[in-house]
Amino acid sequence: MRGPFSNEPTTDFSVASNREKMKAALHRVEAQLGQSFPIVVGGERRTAGDALASTNPGRPDQLVGSVTKATASDANDAVQAASEAFRSWRFMNAEGRASVAFKLAGLMRARKLELAAWMVYELDKAWDEADGEVCEAIDMLEWNGREALRLGRSPELPALPDEGNRLVYQALGVGLVIPPWNFPCAIYTNMIMAAVVAGNTVVVKPAGNTPVISYKVFELMEEAGVPAGVVNFVPGDGSEIGDLLVDHPQVRFIAFTGSKAVGTRIYERGAVVQPGQRWLKRVTAEMGGKDAIIVERSADLKAAAQAIVTSAFGFSGQKCSACSLAVVDAEVYDEVVEEVARLTKELTVGSALDGAADLGAVVDSKQYHSILGYIEVGKAEGRLVAGGNALDLPGYYIEPTVFADVAPDARIATEEIFGPVLAIVKSGSFDESLDIVNAGEYGLTGSVFSRDRALLERAVRELDIGNLYLNRKSTGAMMGIHPFGGMKLSGTNTKSGGPDYLINFVEAKAVGELF
Repeated sequence: MRGPFSNEPTTDFSVASNREKMKAALHRVEAQLGQSFPIVVGGERRTAGDALASTNPGRPDQLVGSVTKATASDANDAVQAASEAFRSWRFMNAEGRASVAFKLAGLMRARKLELAAWMVYELDKAWDEADGEVCEAIDMLEWNGREALRLGRSPELPALPDEGNRLVYQALGVGLVIPPWNFPCAIYTNMIMAAVVAGNTVVVKPAGNTPVISYKVFELMEEAGVPAGVVNFVPGDGSEIGDLLVDHPQVRFIAFTGSKAVGTRIYERGAVVQPGQRWLKRVTAEMGGKDAIIVERSADLKAAAQAIVTSAFGFSGQKCSACSLAVVDAEVYDEVVEEVARLTKELTVGSALDGAADLGAVVDSKQYHSILGYIEVGKAEGRLVAGGNALDLPGYYIEPTVFADVAPDARIATEEIFGPVLAIVKSGSFDESLDIVNAGEYGLTGSVFSRDRALLERAVRELDIGNLYLNRKSTGAMMGIHPFGGMKLSGTNTKSGGPDYLINFVEAKAVGELF
């Protein structure tokens, strides 16, 4: 019997002994850099073909590792292997499936700092961010395992005098999982193992920027007892295997986390019933965000400014929940802008390896140039009050950047940048603030700072946001506490970490029996 769920505690790196343990983990990982890893289909390691290289964005000349790229033939084989594995895995009882998740959580708990160290190298992710991500992955396993046990028990239903009845949940089938690069341990683990504990089998196409940490987690899945073929690891080019897997008639569902452009394309293609397909594919998509923090005139302004900066620049703004828009009441606008600029200028940028910098590099050259392009747009659309420059360092480093006096319909106020760029908009009233936020196409996370309870309750009723926070930052959702998933074009509102998440991976069957 598993005890009540509780969140995994993070590591306190202000403690000297913990810092030494993290340095030791980084040294162990450094000794393993540059290795090659296979694709895995039905338990078979395959190494023939081209390789996908993964480099450290803080040192682009440093090879973290390379992974074999799957071909169309490999992708088809992976779907077949998952289909074969589904024949038996679907009938594994809930206790058996959940036990694999709990075992994997234990393995991750024992290797927490080593997994975090891989992300420090592969993403230049700060120590606390990397450690927190592994903790989140553990939380996801513990939560989803318990949810699988709950769904394995038929809920109590009203009954007729001469009839017995029950409701049972059964697995869907073969799923395609396409996780993002920015959380290659936590979201990757969650999307795969939620499907698996619900009785499905999976073909996973890991993100091209982070295939090494993805493979390391896959190895732990095998060690935890996930049978061959239940999870198939097939990194590769979207142009070669992406559409093939999305369109495949044996794929029953698709779970995607990533950009709006890719997510909406998958959603459209998934709706097409292919020849030989015997179901409507289910698509769950968690996409982008243009997450806003509203500061109302009665707010604690110091707390609001700190939350804005923390939410905007953690992991260099490379979170779908990052605050990239602040909407501030005109009466307190100047004070908030000044404090946000001051706090931003205190942040340090540099390599994550020594654990000292606040911000690391952005993920790759493409994202680096995209963000710099938005900064140039911002210089024409607003007043630069902090940052605005690339840094003369070996990797893809950009200063945390703040623009004030931005129009609500400006590009930097409406488009997802996915980098360390914040736009601040002045608002004439709380009504106007709500309108500015709701006018956007996204609805993932957001925050409202106010001491006025009536206004806070209006925000709860009126803002179209999947995760709304009151008087706190817009990032840092906790499993079981803040079920996560967006509205509007931020996605299909899957609510990971909540009581409804596993429903995305099962279908219900009602059984009535006449006595």
